[in-house]
Amino acid sequence: MKLTAVVGDLRKALEADVKAGARAVTRSIKAETDALKLELRGQVTGAGLGARLANTWRGKVYPEGRESLGSAGVVWTKAPSIIDAFERGALIRGRTGWLAIPLPAAPRRVLGTRVTPGNLEKAWGIRLRMVYRRGKPSLLVGELRASRGKRGGFRAPTAAARRTGRGLASVPLFVLLPAVKAKKLLSVRQAGERALRRLPGRIVTAWNTQAANAIRERGPSR
Repeated sequence: MKLTAVVGDLRKALEADVKAGARAVTRSIKAETDALKLELRGQVTGAGLGARLANTWRGKVYPEGRESLGSAGVVWTKAPSIIDAFERGALIRGRTGWLAIPLPAAPRRVLGTRVTPGNLEKAWGIRLRMVYRRGKPSLLVGELRASRGKRGGFRAPTAAARRTGRGLASVPLFVLLPAVKAKKLLSVRQAGERALRRLPGRIVTAWNTQAANAIRERGPSR
């Protein structure tokens, strides 16, 4: 058995050790919280779901503003329903009973956001009409003019074309579905479990470093 005598005030030495432990735990919790948040954001962008959804992942460490042996970290999303759908591969239903899925002729974005029937009507000054197809999904169709550019496609009608209908064509822009099955694209639970498994080792390493620093600051022992 090896006994080590602390030179100096024992109370101060113990307080320093507790402070070093609090610093190690808090910094480890923060590092793992940040790592988990970045991993989950990477999952979202890697799945092609966009940076906007990825940035809904947030992280925070408690207690705020001080180091503690009882520190805890939490990572959450501001879009839990969407994340959950891609985590479980859930069945997604439209709020009004239908989901409007953009077709190739529809623009991807209008008015600075993802295209929907409502914002497309507003941006292009058109009215969409539903075309019922027996035994097949219904469509939302708009009266558009063909683009003369090299890429082709369709464009919003001019005011004159809207009045006369000249040069316009009926173009399917959305298909209406009662529900769609989301693919399982995310593994949130597994990422959290990996973070929990990493945390003890991270704390031990940080605590040993802090303890060694504290011993050096106190001076040699005998």
